Amino acid sequence: MYDIIIIGAGVTGAAVAREVSRYQAKTCVLEKEEDVCCGASKANSAIIHAGYDAASGSMMAKMNVLGNQMMHQLSEELDFPFVRCGSLLICRRKEDMPALLDIYERGIRNGVGGLRILESREIAEMEPNVTDDAVAALYAPTAGITCPYSLNIALAENAYTNGVEFKFNTEVLNIRKLNIGYEIESSQGIFKTSYVVNAAGVYADKVHNMVCEHKIHITPRRGDYCLLDKSAGNHVGRIIFALPNAEHGKGVLITPTVHGNLLIGPTAVDIENKEGVNTTSEGIDELINKAGLNVKNLPMRQVITSFAGLRAREDNHEFIIEEAIDARGFIDCAGIESPGLSSCPAIGEKVADILKVKLKLNENPDFIRTRKKILNPKMLSSEERNQLINRDPAYGNIICRCEMITEGEIVDAIRRPLGAKSLDGIKRRTRAGMGRCQGGFCTPRVMEIIARECKMSMFDITKSGGSSKIVSGFNKDSV
Repeated sequence: MYDIIIIGAGVTGAAVAREVSRYQAKTCVLEKEEDVCCGASKANSAIIHAGYDAASGSMMAKMNVLGNQMMHQLSEELDFPFVRCGSLLICRRKEDMPALLDIYERGIRNGVGGLRILESREIAEMEPNVTDDAVAALYAPTAGITCPYSLNIALAENAYTNGVEFKFNTEVLNIRKLNIGYEIESSQGIFKTSYVVNAAGVYADKVHNMVCEHKIHITPRRGDYCLLDKSAGNHVGRIIFALPNAEHGKGVLITPTVHGNLLIGPTAVDIENKEGVNTTSEGIDELINKAGLNVKNLPMRQVITSFAGLRAREDNHEFIIEEAIDARGFIDCAGIESPGLSSCPAIGEKVADILKVKLKLNENPDFIRTRKKILNPKMLSSEERNQLINRDPAYGNIICRCEMITEGEIVDAIRRPLGAKSLDGIKRRTRAGMGRCQGGFCTPRVMEIIARECKMSMFDITKSGGSSKIVSGFNKDSV
């Protein structure tokens, strides 16, 4: 019997788990995939929004602004990258200036600090590659960029270190209300709990509707992205947004990443398939055409990969963060679309505060607020790196040439709390396979390390769990 079961190990579920671990409660996270960060949290813009976009007074606006304010301290505590690089919302037509001013005023009402309207000369000085026909821009200095994988994994590892259990490959099939608490039927058996936290992403409506008479509906909104090589990473230094208009909609953004790449996207297509993360030629074409409207000379020949992610768009375009009216003990974190990444620290804190009161929780005297990331030898001096390699030669063995990732880092990714068990798990923790060749060189070598460290057959190693096995047989009979 658990005090709290959290359904979903994306950034929202992991943030709730981390905040709940501040208290003395028996807590478990159920995740249908083989690792954390396997849904919307792994495929997004990696942006920490300033908070001017959401409607004033909405839960979305409140969580965005508060989450943005919390992100710097969180990044220091949990050792993940965060850069407050700022953003520009580009206005290309004088007749659109009233819309830009409306957004500025909404940002002020939402409590966003430092907002300023820039003229064309200031834009060109700040970002020379912004289109020459930009007449004005809304500058938001509090906007930033992070690594969604690193944030999600850091939250989960810290929660685990503080006593939260994680059950992977555990899909929730049904939930039944008991006289006291809930019984959760899953693909790995029955779990009982006093409180349920629904952080199931695009499946949050399905989980909610198992329990509640008042139904909700979530539409998966697919967004295509293109990732450019690090040689294009300095094309802009800030996040570049397009001012929404009737002709081009919201447009797409162009942003640097914390790892030195350039990211373009997303498109926005509503679909029915909650697993529909395939890219389309139409989506990529739309993305390229819209990106070129606001940033000139984009080096699109430097694209190294494209991908798509899903946003959990609730019908009212609002975060649902509350205990269900018709199901006491069932707390929703539903409809967490953009700016969900920005909002996750605030969402975690809000839900933990609800649970603290409802369950009368006492503080955990052994709570550990800090966590250290995987050691990166590239951040060391030559002397320190040589000392490290002398102690552990694995840190001198380069496995991924594009990102210069060593065997020592990959071994650490496997051995640490909630360690990697698949190629994508290694990729998210170390970036091995994320570079220019997209794993073309290092995949076999990474597989060998996983097989050795996890005592697995090469035939059982997967790309991302489930049936995504890499090796299907021998191409030549063994002699």
